[in-house]
Amino acid sequence: MRHLCLPVVFVLLAGPASAQVVTSGNQLLGSDRPETWAMNYVGATTLMTTFGGTESMAPWHWNGSIDLGQIPRLSADQQRVGFDGFKQEDLNKSPVFGRVRLSVGLPGGWVADVGWTPPVTINGLHTRDLFAVALGRQLLATDEFQLSARVFGQHGTAEGDITCPADVAGVADPDINPAGCIAPSRDRIALRHYGTDMTLSWGPTPWHWHGSLGVVRMEPEVQVDALIGSVRDRTRLVARSVLPYMARGVGRDLGNRWGLGLEVLYVPLAVRRDPDAGRQNDALTSVRMQLRYRGQ
Repeated sequence: MRHLCLPVVFVLLAGPASAQVVTSGNQLLGSDRPETWAMNYVGATTLMTTFGGTESMAPWHWNGSIDLGQIPRLSADQQRVGFDGFKQEDLNKSPVFGRVRLSVGLPGGWVADVGWTPPVTINGLHTRDLFAVALGRQLLATDEFQLSARVFGQHGTAEGDITCPADVAGVADPDINPAGCIAPSRDRIALRHYGTDMTLSWGPTPWHWHGSLGVVRMEPEVQVDALIGSVRDRTRLVARSVLPYMARGVGRDLGNRWGLGLEVLYVPLAVRRDPDAGRQNDALTSVRMQLRYRGQ
């Protein structure tokens, strides 16, 4: 289908700019399409992991933290995801993802987490109303280890010039602008997901080791808004995937109030980049850090 669609696109691009054609519609993508892989990759970088499990907190006591996660840089081949792996997209926007987080103790041993990502613009990309929430509690606690579980979810969007980057839009050289982008695109991805995980933590104070296993249902949607030649592409791409993930890390108390955490997140991601080849695992492996403050 990729090769059948391309001649149609090129014919449309050859039309006069005054007779702008708008393409729209919804596309439900397969779980191993390159576009789905890219959407899940971006979504996985925003997972709000535990950084050591759910603490035991008295009701209405609180902790605050700042989370930072590495977003590994993608190669040119990995960014070739458009049109089922034909067109290259600008996915290397930011090297990190961050959020501020507030944890509050609730009655019954429950702890609620609320995370928010500020709408800082990096290379033309910024988030909008990106919130994550979680509800968890300890299931078992001894002097040597603690086992906790939680449910979580996220809602919000990120917007930027992914389909038609600003640095190539309007350039006449086909080697630089092979798609014929006229202006920077205004693409939007909905970063929705929800899931559950369990975390085992252990270690003598001030050190704390942990390992997490979880599963998340990704529900990303991309609304393309790109002017390519005489065509305004308004296609909506929808993907649905259920992904396992794991994280391992260590934390250290820095006095009575402060703490520092470090972990590695691993999310396996299936993709079929060659229609004649099988699926392969092109996973996300991200190093993350948390600076935490224990309040009252």
